[in-house]
Amino acid sequence: MFESVGALLGSPWIYAVVGLSVLLDVFLPVLPSGVLVITAATAAAAGSGAATGQVPHDVPDIMVLILSATTASVLGDLVAYRLAWRGGERLDRAISRSRRLTTAQERLGEALARGGGALVVLARFAPAGRSVVSLIAGAAHRRPREFLPWSALAGLSWAGYSAALGYFGAHWLGTTWLATGVSVLALCGAGAGAAYVMRRQPAA
Repeated sequence: MFESVGALLGSPWIYAVVGLSVLLDVFLPVLPSGVLVITAATAAAAGSGAATGQVPHDVPDIMVLILSATTASVLGDLVAYRLAWRGGERLDRAISRSRRLTTAQERLGEALARGGGALVVLARFAPAGRSVVSLIAGAAHRRPREFLPWSALAGLSWAGYSAALGYFGAHWLGTTWLATGVSVLALCGAGAGAAYVMRRQPAA
């Protein structure tokens, strides 16, 4: 499965590519950052004993991969947070025009004020949830100590879960496209579940 990915999986550049993708997908949620993490983790599993002998020996280190994805996730959240903080009245008007964003802003603000930042972690798995939460936290001028620790936990949870899907999926199903496909479906399932839970929560 790794021939189409090329020598990138066996190069240190894989961490930079994964990190850049994760960092930017706070602004472009369509980027396949989760797929990249899963694929690299599948390659890591190949080098740890799940290989069939047809994969490169130089494969990503699973812990470095998780660290790269987590760091990039927090940095992306911080950039979006700071941009929204400085967005001023224009961003406030844009949020006020959307009932959904206004409700999300109120809910997030109260959750952070109560120390209930689990909403930030949950939103990290939902499609575009990370973007909405980071921008709203900045626009609402939530204090960094209220937002950033939860952002770090969210990034670590998401990166760890994505890497675990690829790593253990390869051990259970082999280093094939089937393992990657099943892992990606599991990640999408977690995102759909997170989005459903967020919609079901009562408004603040």
